[in-house]
This record gives sequence, structure tokens and C-alpha cells, in this order.
Amino acid sequence: MKRAGGMPLAYAVGRASFRHLTLDVDERVLIPRVETEVLVDRVLERCTPKTRTIADIGTGSGAIALSLAFEAEFERVFATDVSLDAVNVAAANAASFAKALKSPVEFRNGSLLAPLRGEKLDAIVCNPPYISFAEITELPPDVRDWEPSLALLCGQDGLSVTRELVAQAPDALVRGGFLALEVDTVRAGTVAEMIAVDGRYSEIEVLLDLTGRERFVFARRV
Repeated sequence: MKRAGGMPLAYAVGRASFRHLTLDVDERVLIPRVETEVLVDRVLERCTPKTRTIADIGTGSGAIALSLAFEAEFERVFATDVSLDAVNVAAANAASFAKALKSPVEFRNGSLLAPLRGEKLDAIVCNPPYISFAEITELPPDVRDWEPSLALLCGQDGLSVTRELVAQAPDALVRGGFLALEVDTVRAGTVAEMIAVDGRYSEIEVLLDLTGRERFVFARRV
């Protein structure tokens, strides 16, 4: 009956695969995408023994944070979300994998980097909402009608959350620390330019997803 009503399969069965993990998911969180699995690959490629503290901003189901903690050793992985419902889902997933994680994960509720005020981070990773409100009708019904709008949509042509994070991140990153963003393929260049104009970043990279589209933007704190 749930599937007949258009519910996405992941919500109907309550589970979604992401890299090496199978996560519990429901309508409180975005269903993890394969593109975001590539984001984790690119982050891990750039981590060194000096990358000790890393933050996943807008963690949702915890997919990014838990994959990082499962696949690599850090002193701490922070995971934040403005949605307390999402934090609860992610924390429950973390509890399920507690014995398998190589790194401790700490969950905090709040907007972007506000819950991490005072922390110094070696890396910040984020898959922000990047669809503009004008584009909502272009979304497939199983996305538009079921997945949380807070995780999908934002203002300023889909860039308000990304713009705010780009502005906040240098205050939290150590020198040489990196920011890693998943972005809309049509806005990758705009995001890279936004980061360049900020003036506090270097080594700005636009990276491709598995289909060859511009999907990720990386930059280091000067």
C-alpha cells in the first residue's frame, strides 16, 4: 500500500544502503544518494594523519559522518543538523554501528556551524539543500512529495545555505583545513566563484561525479 501511494522504496522498507552501511531511514531524513558516496571518497582521499577532527554539516541520516567514522580513524567526527528529528535518526544509526566504528561520532542539533562554536576543525563536509523554491515542480513526485523540504530546498536561487556555510567555515577551519561541498551540477561554477571571492580559501577544485557532471567543490583554508 505504501509503494502504491508513491512512497519511495527506501521509506517503505525503512532502510537504505550507503557505501558499506545499511541505514535506517524514514520521512524525517533525505534518502542517501550514490553521488554522496563519491563525496565521501573524495574527502577520504584528501585526509591525512593530520586530519583529526572532521564535521558533517546537515548530517540527515548520518550517512556521511558514519561512513567517515566507519572507514577511517579520526579523533572525533562531529555531525550537526538543524532538524532535531534528523539528529535522532542519525544517532540511532550510530548506535547500531557503535562497535564497528573506528572513530567516535558526536551529534549536535543546530544550524550549520553554530553547534560547533569554539571547535577547531581539520575538515568540514556538507551536502546542503541546493534546490531553489522555483524548481520544486521539476522534482520527481517521489522526491517532492515525500522527502523533507528542509533538506532539499533553500532560498537565494538554491544557494543561501551554501553561501552561509562558505562564510562561516574559515572561522572554524584550521589553516590548511578543507571544505568539501556537494552542489547542484548547474551551480558548481557559481559556488567555486563564491569561494574564490571570499578570499580566505585556496586550492579551489570542482570535481566530477560518476556521470562526468560537476558535482563537488573543495577548497582549503588559507
